[in-house]
Amino acid sequence: MKADPMLREVKVEDAIGLVLAHDLTRIIPGEFKGRLFRKGHQISEEDIPALLSIGKEHIYVLELAEGYLHEDEAALRLASAVSGANTERTEPHEGKVTLKSAIHGLAKIDKAFVDEVNGIGRIVMSTIRTNTVVKPGQALAGTRVIPLVIEEEPVARVERLAAQRRSGQALNAGSLEPESVGPASDAAGTLLPAEAGYLAPKPVPPDKGAAVAAAVRREETPAAAAELVAVKPFRSLRVGLITTGSEVFKGRIQDKFGPVVRAKVEALGSKVIDQRFTPDDMDAIVTEIRHFIGLGADLILLTGGMSVDPDDRTPGAIARAGARIVSYGTPMLPGSMLMMAYIGSVPVMGLPGCVMHDPYTSFDVLLPRICAGEEIFREDITEMGYGGLLGC
Repeated sequence: MKADPMLREVKVEDAIGLVLAHDLTRIIPGEFKGRLFRKGHQISEEDIPALLSIGKEHIYVLELAEGYLHEDEAALRLASAVSGANTERTEPHEGKVTLKSAIHGLAKIDKAFVDEVNGIGRIVMSTIRTNTVVKPGQALAGTRVIPLVIEEEPVARVERLAAQRRSGQALNAGSLEPESVGPASDAAGTLLPAEAGYLAPKPVPPDKGAAVAAAVRREETPAAAAELVAVKPFRSLRVGLITTGSEVFKGRIQDKFGPVVRAKVEALGSKVIDQRFTPDDMDAIVTEIRHFIGLGADLILLTGGMSVDPDDRTPGAIARAGARIVSYGTPMLPGSMLMMAYIGSVPVMGLPGCVMHDPYTSFDVLLPRICAGEEIFREDITEMGYGGLLGC
């Protein structure tokens, strides 16, 4: 059965007392765009001039057949199917429903699920990108259907898919986690030239590659996979900041890194508990890293000395302090020289100089995820290359 017979067209002059089947919009260029009448409005004689002024000489009244949905109900059901933690839902407006963030946090969007939904046809699910920092009231997703009236089955299919996803029956692909290897170094702790760039996991024989890759893939828990459109709250982290460099330590130049890093940390609700300065000395940097570990810092950030120059000691010091290196380098520009590591469960990051002057770098990609309580894996670093060319 086609949906068309459910709509009855009448002249506006004959519509007094009848109910609108859909919202009607008025547009005055440069002045106004919005709803003139909403679905369900009962037409009165006083409404006739306004309807004619927007070019409506006829209107539709709706008589739904069994098994069909109006666009508003369909949009509401779609939004309800995907809404997760810390989200709020709007009422339908011109056939659309919007999911918004209820908090300041990190948006989590299941891209594979969104792609599957949009492949069904005549259904629209439009979202922001996952891992976007959002404020309260910021839009996360919009849902609607293309026709005014749609069969119930496509909407019910989305609801079934969402239920399956939430139950863990269709988990995202896991992340490839490297073996626990650190950068090679000489007796002085300096990174060897072969390891001064992007650290890779140890190679495995071709015949064992697939098995090893499968074995080290990070399994996502059902709880993590269950959120289709949600927002993670930021934790309040105690951050230790270590600024390396003899030129700063000896007062030859003013520290410009500290204020920038503090602002970024505080914008996410965390706090720098102390900033320590060291010369370009391996032992001194290691001492300060261990100082913050002893203080119980939740995150340790090191600025300066992150290039491959012979006197840059920061990467080697992070390794010598006992860190498990996730990656030295990212495929994102700016921010390719960032180091991501862990000492136990404490994230340790070596920040490249671009963080000081570029508004958005690899640090701005990873910091919100860490503040939201997520562990960074090698695959997370690898994925930063696509779309990561933002500057040189």
